[in-house]
Amino acid sequence: MAFDAFYLTAVLEEIRRLPEPRVEKIHQPSRDTVLLQLRHREGRCKLLFGMNPTAPRLHLTATNPENPPEPPMFCMLLRKHLSGGRLVDIAQPPMERCAIFTFECVDEMGDLTQRKLIAELMGRTCNLYLLSPEGRIIDCLRRIGLDESAKRQALPGLYYQNPEPVEKSNPLTLETEDYVNLLSQPGADLLAQRLMDCLGGLSPLVCREAALFAANDVDARLENQEISQIAQKLALFFKEHLAHPTPCLFLQDDVPKQFAFCPLRQYGVWEQENSFWELLDRFYTLRDRKDVMRQKSQGVRKTVQNLCSRLTKKLAIQEKERQETLDRERLRQLGDILTANLHKISKGQTVVQAEDFYDENMTLIDIPLSPLLSPQQNAAKFYKDYARMKTAEKELTRQLEIGQQELVYLKSVLEELNRADTDQALEEIKQELQTGGYLRPDNGKKRMKSGKMPPLRFESTDGFPIFVGRNNRQNEELTFKMAGKGDIWLHASKVPGSHVIIACGGQNVPDDTITQAAQLAAHYAETAGGQNIPVDVTPVRQVKKIPNGKPGMVIYHTYRTVIVNPYPDIVVDALNAEHKPEE
Repeated sequence: MAFDAFYLTAVLEEIRRLPEPRVEKIHQPSRDTVLLQLRHREGRCKLLFGMNPTAPRLHLTATNPENPPEPPMFCMLLRKHLSGGRLVDIAQPPMERCAIFTFECVDEMGDLTQRKLIAELMGRTCNLYLLSPEGRIIDCLRRIGLDESAKRQALPGLYYQNPEPVEKSNPLTLETEDYVNLLSQPGADLLAQRLMDCLGGLSPLVCREAALFAANDVDARLENQEISQIAQKLALFFKEHLAHPTPCLFLQDDVPKQFAFCPLRQYGVWEQENSFWELLDRFYTLRDRKDVMRQKSQGVRKTVQNLCSRLTKKLAIQEKERQETLDRERLRQLGDILTANLHKISKGQTVVQAEDFYDENMTLIDIPLSPLLSPQQNAAKFYKDYARMKTAEKELTRQLEIGQQELVYLKSVLEELNRADTDQALEEIKQELQTGGYLRPDNGKKRMKSGKMPPLRFESTDGFPIFVGRNNRQNEELTFKMAGKGDIWLHASKVPGSHVIIACGGQNVPDDTITQAAQLAAHYAETAGGQNIPVDVTPVRQVKKIPNGKPGMVIYHTYRTVIVNPYPDIVVDALNAEHKPEE
């Protein structure tokens, strides 16, 4: 990734083209993300400040991230000072990943004043500052105390300190002679590393691209190179791409991997996007959503994983005990042999030798006895142990069935957590676990004020609606309440996954629709990502709920199985857009 100073310059240029933008709304979807909705003469847009230290970014966006039930304090402060403010200036220190936005606002007394919002996108020290006209910090996203080992403190009331200037050459001002001098000085032998050490505002990715253009090799060394030719090509490369940047994206297996403001020839194949902000939107949206949801679900996931681990160990112990009960028949035989030889036993004996008439050779065996029991009581003890093990086998078999069903259920919850892509979906899973007694209720905590999420809705190429359950409770409601008896039910065979319903009302369903619905069932199952996944297909009337079973647990006996790959080629119905948070 190459979100360097010159890529930021191109992004800021796109923001400058907005005609007279004003701040309409302010949201803070997560701890590290602030979103300004701007209204301008041509419409509305959103400006995103991503202050995650691992991947800081700033750009316009078309995404609608889900907002928390209550806005954080920093968000409330921004609303107080910037709401309705007009963006009058955007500045950037030379070769620095820092942007200074100046807003013309109205203060508490109704007078016009200026507020500055400064976004520093420098890795671990990235921060977002709100400044007063005098340059004092009103507040910032990350406060840095006076006692912390940092060069600059960040606390309300302190004067804002500018980042230290970049002490490298600016490629915007260099000519061919300057590159000759730069390459002739002592330094790193690798051309890309020399550029990285001497030029400011560039990422390693762009430096490797410049080395490839100048010397036809990303790992080119300066030794045995014609310095004047290399310098001439470098001047041409930077003059062209810094003056006319182009948003370029490299994808691997349809997944965005790298981006820059110049062509990515080192990867062979790249794509050119329409704008810099659209490229960043495409690159970060999916990854950020997964990262945020993974962090939010981490506690629940760990709890469920621990429950699965303990339950697996418990089932192994119970299975071992059940196997031991299978040898109980020998206890009954010893009781019979002992009863037939009571005349040979006297109280106080610890062992008796008798013929085993269950053995065709009638071999002599030693039968252990308790000296505290009478001969009749010793014989009865073998029969009692036999009866106890017979009862234990029945109970252990029952407990194993219950435990295995519970393990399947918990694995299905883990699969739901992997698929949860919104706070509301995660909240429904938490409520499901709380109802089942796996999580403690959130007593005293405010729950999200939102309605129940509907199932995912798709439409086949033949025009049949296809519904997919998001979690176990929704699976149950979809199958037994929403679906008709004549609809078609699908589920990945013998693995946790979503219930899929083809709403056909008893009509004959084309094979293409069956295949597409089966692909969805495979996609929303534990086997997603595999190939040749078996999916069971049956009418809804054949599906029965397991008595006293966990949510979403069903049985069915009459069905057929189709084999599909789990990547559906179906367009998501527009109804899915209704589940996104409103602005």
